[in-house]
Amino acid sequence: MAWQSQLKGDALSWLLEPASPGVRYLALRDLLDRPDGDAQLRAARQAAHAKGPVATILAMMKQAGYWARPGPGYDPKYRSSVWSLMMLAQLGASAAEDGRIARACGYILDHALTPGGQFTASGAPSGTADCLQGDLCWALVELGCDDARLDSAFEWMARSVTGEGIAPATDRQAAVRYYAGKCGPTFACGSNNKLPCAWGAVKVMLAFSIQPAQRRTPAIKRAIKHGVDFLFSTDPAKADYPNGWSAKPSGNWWKFGFPVFYVTDLLQNVEALVGLGYGDDPRLANALAIIREKQDAQGRWSLDYDYAGKTWVDWGAKKQPNKWVTLRALRVLKAVG
Repeated sequence: MAWQSQLKGDALSWLLEPASPGVRYLALRDLLDRPDGDAQLRAARQAAHAKGPVATILAMMKQAGYWARPGPGYDPKYRSSVWSLMMLAQLGASAAEDGRIARACGYILDHALTPGGQFTASGAPSGTADCLQGDLCWALVELGCDDARLDSAFEWMARSVTGEGIAPATDRQAAVRYYAGKCGPTFACGSNNKLPCAWGAVKVMLAFSIQPAQRRTPAIKRAIKHGVDFLFSTDPAKADYPNGWSAKPSGNWWKFGFPVFYVTDLLQNVEALVGLGYGDDPRLANALAIIREKQDAQGRWSLDYDYAGKTWVDWGAKKQPNKWVTLRALRVLKAVG
């Protein structure tokens, strides 16, 4: 495969080792393009759900479909429903493979999605944020959730990017408005001192990248164009997007991690842009060079940003070669290969 010429070693064989069933399944599916009906892929998918991280996380789910605490599922970090669903989605879990996943998707839609389409940390529309909205929209689609309520979540997300039909946060009588957290268009966020938040933008654009094309309304198409323009408003390799609390970008942009929550990295930014069809855009050249340079002599990437002791699962030692991070990098390099 020509795309592997970008690698310094045979990392693919490492990812396919049976000792890591979850990584093996995704490597077969995403890097070797095994079709759904392939016997080896089917066996790997079953193994990934029966043991390893997917099984561990599902074992901690309550019968009703939530983790840790009932309700919208944002707290406690990072073991409640929001984070558990994000982890399952990043692990390749599927509602078609395990009914508990479908139950969890239904629970989060029942308790964290408002009638206006906002995913919320508090249960009220004011508890929404771009990162939460994008992460949950992406995760639910990735998990195989096919629920009409998701359409309202994507539509709110699109309009919140462009500002179409949304009143300022100060207009408290408006039926649809911004809030203190999600405070304006172009990813403006109270947590970023009311400036556009690139971390939130990446989450939103990643969600749009996997939304079925037939469900993209005109508003969503305009939001995608708006978001892509924002992410390319600077060289993604420099990541000097607006930072409300520092004159410099966060160093976390260059720390590739797993799992990925609201803190994002250069790798996920490129993944979103590639997923939206910009893989051959010359403006990605410097970012892709950084991704390639971060591999070791065996073609592996290290875990630079972690959540040690904070999630249901141990994802590996920090600063050491990591199969999950390597999988993330190889997906991007294959897509542009």
